[in-house]
Amino acid sequence: MSGAAIVADLAGLPPLRESLAAHGLLAKKSFGQHFLLDLNITRKIARLAAVGAGDHVIEVGPGPGGLTRALLETGARVTAIEKDERFRPLLEELTAVCPALGLVFGDALEVDEATLTGDAPAHLVSNLPYNVGTPLLIKWLTRPWSPASLTLMFQKEVADRIVAAAGDEAYGRLAVVVQATCHAQRVMDVPARAFTPPPKVDSAVVRLVPRADRPAPELLKALERVTAAAFGQRRKMLRSSLKALGGETFVAAAGLDPQARAEVIDLAGFLRLAQGLRPTPG
Repeated sequence: MSGAAIVADLAGLPPLRESLAAHGLLAKKSFGQHFLLDLNITRKIARLAAVGAGDHVIEVGPGPGGLTRALLETGARVTAIEKDERFRPLLEELTAVCPALGLVFGDALEVDEATLTGDAPAHLVSNLPYNVGTPLLIKWLTRPWSPASLTLMFQKEVADRIVAAAGDEAYGRLAVVVQATCHAQRVMDVPARAFTPPPKVDSAVVRLVPRADRPAPELLKALERVTAAAFGQRRKMLRSSLKALGGETFVAAAGLDPQARAEVIDLAGFLRLAQGLRPTPG
């Protein structure tokens, strides 16, 4: 089916607010749900994701399907993972007019994305539920399966932490792990009033493209361990926060000042620390 044919089919669907009302659906606070119903915004997110006809997209938390519709309009093939069974009838109405949409009902934290994509590349595009956004991101960046790109909406505070540089107030473990594996860019801000119901905070869309030189799995595990220790006691000097890993000698061997704090160490410095932590072969 061509992209143009998909647009024509979707044009006959009722507005999202009408669909929600017809099914008696409200956002569930326990699932961190805030619906994005403005198709102008969802279409912009789809454009920023740079997906098109023939691309495979995985979307987590489609809810009523606002972003899903925008992705389908590009001609992409979409697999939507939804935990909330209340949305099954509404989303199945969408699959009835658009065979390019596949549905998986379950917890995205437990889904093996490789089984959904096979050997083909897939892009992740999602307005992530607030309560699982960070755990999902870490899962996608540290597991064997790797997406072709990630265009994800987070709370603004989390987006700030993802793109922060050494010395920034928001800089921490999340920035180091993300930027070790991806090129990260904040590409769009979305005010709270754009959502139904409005959250208490604004949101932002971050675009991540996996790095060709991303660390090998062993080094990535070491990086997670080093950053957990360093930022777990971020106000302490490295010689103290990393005492259990070797302290002053370990830090100096990485070419870093043992009296420095984690917040001023850049990605290259943390990678040297992780390299020093890895066991020597044999």
